[in-house]
Amino acid sequence: DVPFVLETIGMVRAEISPARGVVGFAGAPFTLASYLIEGRPTRDFAKTKALMYSQPKVWHALLERLSGIMTEYLLAQVRAGVDAIQLFDSWVGALDPEDYAEFVQPYTRRIFSSLAATGIPMIHFGTNTATLLHLMKDDGATIMGVDWRIPLDEAWAAVGFDKGIQGNLDPGALLGSVAVLEDKARRVLRRAAGRPGHIFNLGHGLLPSTPLDNAIRLVDFIHEESSVLQASSA
Repeated sequence: DVPFVLETIGMVRAEISPARGVVGFAGAPFTLASYLIEGRPTRDFAKTKALMYSQPKVWHALLERLSGIMTEYLLAQVRAGVDAIQLFDSWVGALDPEDYAEFVQPYTRRIFSSLAATGIPMIHFGTNTATLLHLMKDDGATIMGVDWRIPLDEAWAAVGFDKGIQGNLDPGALLGSVAVLEDKARRVLRRAAGRPGHIFNLGHGLLPSTPLDNAIRLVDFIHEESSVLQASSA
């Protein structure tokens, strides 16, 4: 159904150096369900929760369907040439731990379990998940993505230092001065403390008003600072 996505993955993989990774991604079942049910942006996810609580059979049937579709989609991306996959659950932080465990976790686990045999790194990302990390860490991903609402070192301790971690600069930091941007990025690196397994990234997507020059500067700055850290630890 999405040949253009798979063809593009193959084209990108063929064009870039083998040393560079291509990351595939898909929406997680809860976030996709919320888009389908709400039909518009929301802060309270009232319609989503109403269905989840009042018609649990419908809810579970929907997430069963979505988890199956996303599993096939991600497996197709792996066959097309991606080197890692990321499952985005942007809005799962709207749930408390008990609801996550009952209504979402079984389906997230099913996706990661189905992809485990491919042997590629699997990233699990959500926002507002500080209270859910103790559950999400056991869902099967090899790397946890975290947003900026929890310090990186605290998040890493919560999921275990045996896992990789991705994050977690506030995207808003790119809207200020270069000095502020560099300071905030440096703080993230300090919290990572040079441990192996940290993938520097934003804590969510780029904001539409982000100056391009700031985004470019951030990439260059992280490369510069990482080189310094590696040299000092050698």
